[in-house]
Amino acid sequence: MANNKDTLKLISETTLSHYNHNADSFWEGTRDHDVSQNIAALLRHMDGEAPFSIMDFGCGPGRDLITFSKLGHNATGLEGSHALAALARKHSNCDVWEQDFLELDLPEGLFDGIFANASLFHVPSAKLPSVLDSLHSTLKANGVLFASNPRGDNQEGWNGSRYGTYHDLESWQAYLTDAGFTELEHYYRPEGLPRHQQPWLASVWRKT
Repeated sequence: MANNKDTLKLISETTLSHYNHNADSFWEGTRDHDVSQNIAALLRHMDGEAPFSIMDFGCGPGRDLITFSKLGHNATGLEGSHALAALARKHSNCDVWEQDFLELDLPEGLFDGIFANASLFHVPSAKLPSVLDSLHSTLKANGVLFASNPRGDNQEGWNGSRYGTYHDLESWQAYLTDAGFTELEHYYRPEGLPRHQQPWLASVWRKT
């Protein structure tokens, strides 16, 4: 488990450097990915009347900010990579906060929902409780968190120049429950395939 301060700094800097140097190719490679199932999973659990205030956590170059805005919601991005954040602002015309995931500074009770698609797996397990606490705090009462991450057997480490943690369902549920969330649903992606061909674990949670 990576929990040394210098090690965590190295993890963050190296992973962000990867995205800074590959921002344009990352946009071209992901701009057409269909995550409509995930967006629908977040929105169907939201309480109250739209439009909703939604944070896209790890918004990358802005694909999903564009979608939320087109649906009429008030979308704000949060991104650690300055190159991706710049692309997100350009593509979406949304506010994008540039913050390191491991050093979050978020206002309390601001968002109805958080969309964390393929982002939280970059958080080392030693820091995940504090990150989840920050996300819990920035949600309004009964706010909803969506998360999708590549699943695994609770291993973590380097994949090239990017760091990742790969939780199984039980481990992920424990982290979220400890942070004060109640599970609403979970599923595996892509849809319609055998489980061994579904590398992504998606889950939806309510702040309690």
